[in-house]
Amino acid sequence: MILRPRPHWVHLLFVRRGSLVPRILSQQLFIFALSCAVVLLHGQLFHWKVTLTATPFSLMGVAFAIFLGFRINASYDRYWEARKLWGAVLVEARNLARQALNLATPRDTQRAFVLGLVGFATAMRNQLRARPRDTDLAGLLPMDLVERVRTARFAPALILLWLGEWLRERRTAGELDAIAAQQMEQSLNDLSGALGGCERIANTPLPFTYSVILHRSAYFYCMLLPFGLVDSIGIMTPLIVCFVSYTFFALEALSDEIDDPFGTMPNDLALDALVAGIDASLREMLGEPLPPAPVPDANYLLT
Repeated sequence: MILRPRPHWVHLLFVRRGSLVPRILSQQLFIFALSCAVVLLHGQLFHWKVTLTATPFSLMGVAFAIFLGFRINASYDRYWEARKLWGAVLVEARNLARQALNLATPRDTQRAFVLGLVGFATAMRNQLRARPRDTDLAGLLPMDLVERVRTARFAPALILLWLGEWLRERRTAGELDAIAAQQMEQSLNDLSGALGGCERIANTPLPFTYSVILHRSAYFYCMLLPFGLVDSIGIMTPLIVCFVSYTFFALEALSDEIDDPFGTMPNDLALDALVAGIDASLREMLGEPLPPAPVPDANYLLT
């Protein structure tokens, strides 16, 4: 995720990080070269004059803009839903930590439970980013549980099971009353729901046909556009076509990038920072020293 102060409007015109220019540069160069060739040949293709005007492009542009808008909205809905699910993980982790610290005894078992919540968030991030299941779990979970998690397919679910077993043990030992245990079990259910929602987003991409239609339409439109403009604006055709193609190609690339919000691209969610925030919040509730807050790198990128 890119985090930076909004630059001056002049600097904003030349920003590269986040503009998607590096990703679509080859496409832009192809369209620019094609436009220059059309201008040099005066719109002729193999001695045949391609007679196009701006009218069909106006009609196609409206339809294409509607479809492109739908694709962007669908991708952003997935991105924002993923962010809300991670917000729910933070809220429920805080609720469970507060209830464990206030309602359960003894103190040493409370700490193990609270750090287990941090372990759940960490394992959830590892699964969504296809990292080794036990990454960063040392010191958060018992070693026998870390060994089980290392070879598990659904590691966060195993950690939720362990957290539920902790509740059962406290309830059986009389260290947690029935009402509090029921409330905490509901919070564990909400964590499981957030995990399932993130798995649904990660494992169910938008239909591939949407990407194919959008990609073909963008290229078809931009490759024909020089023939429709060359007779009216002449040498300015490559500049205008590049501007139009930048809008279409950049929006297509952005929708493809945020379609999977759990990756490590510049516009994806900063899962490492979210997990670090949960860790810091729960450790503060335990009264322990806080780890350094994550900061963006030199490119303003926070992973």
